[in-house]
Amino acid sequence: MSSIYPLLAALFANVLAQVLKPVVLYLRTQKVDIHQCIACGGFPSSHSSTVTALTMAIGLSEGFDSTYFAITCVFSFIVIYDAANVRYYAGRNIQLTKQLISDLEGMKGLKLNDPIYHEKIKSVLGHKFVEIIGGMILGFFVSLLMYQLLHL
Repeated sequence: MSSIYPLLAALFANVLAQVLKPVVLYLRTQKVDIHQCIACGGFPSSHSSTVTALTMAIGLSEGFDSTYFAITCVFSFIVIYDAANVRYYAGRNIQLTKQLISDLEGMKGLKLNDPIYHEKIKSVLGHKFVEIIGGMILGFFVSLLMYQLLHL
């Protein structure tokens, strides 16, 4: 069982983060949206919870001075950076593009008939800093708790 502990910790942290998203949304807005379970973005970040749980699980099982831990640390930094920056700003660019299309149609009376201008594209792709930190904390505690349960 301990050989698949890192995988199980990462998967459990991912699922838990996704399940918590509609709960957190409800607590903040009183709106029920079960689709948040499969959504990108939101609190907590499933990207950061997954890679943090994986990294911590590798550190706990293989040692924090192991090559595997170093590899998962680098992997985690890349994923978290991507979730916080690249994907966030890609989402902001989508919002800007949608607004420009709306403004052009409204103010200039342009008829943009090409279907690409009216595609439904998700604007929220990335995470805010607090969502990343929430995911990292969740991943840390999931891996720690699972490690403790496996080594009773």
